[in-house]
Amino acid sequence: MSFQLRIAAAAAALVCTGIATAGTLTIESWRGDDKATWEQVLIPAFQKANPGITVKFLTTTPNEYNAAVNARFIAGTAGDLIQCRPFDLAETMYKAGNLADIAALPGMKNFPTSAKLAWQTADAKSAWCMPMASVIHGYFYNKKVFAELGLKVPTTEAEFFDVLAKVKSAGKVAPVSLGTADGWETSEIVYTGQGPAYWKGEEGRQGLIKGTKKFSDPEFVAPLKFMEKLADYLPKGYQAQGYGDSQTLFASGKAAIIPTGSWDISFYDKEGKGLEYGAFRPVVPKKGDTCYISDHIDMAMGMNSKTKNKKDAEVFLNWMAGSEFAELFGNKTPGFFPLSSAPVKLTNPVAAEMLSWRKDCKPTIRAQVQHLDKGQPSLGAELQVVGQGVINKKLSPEAGGKQLADGLAKWYKPAN
Repeated sequence: MSFQLRIAAAAAALVCTGIATAGTLTIESWRGDDKATWEQVLIPAFQKANPGITVKFLTTTPNEYNAAVNARFIAGTAGDLIQCRPFDLAETMYKAGNLADIAALPGMKNFPTSAKLAWQTADAKSAWCMPMASVIHGYFYNKKVFAELGLKVPTTEAEFFDVLAKVKSAGKVAPVSLGTADGWETSEIVYTGQGPAYWKGEEGRQGLIKGTKKFSDPEFVAPLKFMEKLADYLPKGYQAQGYGDSQTLFASGKAAIIPTGSWDISFYDKEGKGLEYGAFRPVVPKKGDTCYISDHIDMAMGMNSKTKNKKDAEVFLNWMAGSEFAELFGNKTPGFFPLSSAPVKLTNPVAAEMLSWRKDCKPTIRAQVQHLDKGQPSLGAELQVVGQGVINKKLSPEAGGKQLADGLAKWYKPAN
């Protein structure tokens, strides 16, 4: 079954699972890893401050979330509060009339303009989601494996593949835990995490938006070549390996490196029994090159425009904009960096390490999320198909870049 058909089937199956019942606030989210934190920490803290408001937290798997929530909007069963992805996806929900305009909520004043950019109109007169957190892309590595093999944390592409070659030669663990069964793992983690080092972050991303650069240009094909090289260092049967499988392999100590992001810190702290791991930033093409990181405005919270609990939902959103939520969320979900102006001290060492990269690296966000994912074919979907094809060695990097460029040019005028 194709990826698109799987999404449609999942959406149909999940239409009836949403709850929008008067007297209870229901949150829709793709973050299953955070479920315990919401239920045991965040929601109790909110209810202590606001007794009488009941809150439930429902999750849908990440790659099914958008289609499933849209299906529930149509069926009238969507939750009261909708966790929002950035830019085009949430904006589409707003323009369809499914998300309420929350620009006037007092809590919105607690966020800088840069944090609200992904969820408001250009003139800032309307906003559909309240900012929550950003995430930073990079790599996690097994400290024990590195120590046993005498490996140093790589900073350049050559050093990176030299490390992988040495791990492969040792034959004890997989060099890289990565699969292609879930297309978003190849696109949203590898391509848009490592890619900015080649297309120079915002310079390349803005070039795509303006139409002065194309995915077929060398700097956008380069990360596809990087991904093609990765295929030689992946676990046996990686074509059938999903994201959860990748997580489990690394957590169990059976892989040296995993391409990932700060959002996975909580998972490995919980599931990595005996795992000692650290983080290193995306490698640069050659020594001396500028470091770029994807410091991605990742999530926010919107309100269902048809909620039966508008007042309670507004109370919850305003609470989320305060210092109590920022402090709890930043430390109970390490790797999700609060976007509010409230000062937060992070206690998790890996989260603190990744946050420190902001001092030396230029920030950017995922290349496809602003303006470029609104048409058909969807750039996000195309990136998944191309990423899978390249790593599975069924598509050359050059052909992949051309496919992305041609697909975007079909509907995005600046790309012509």
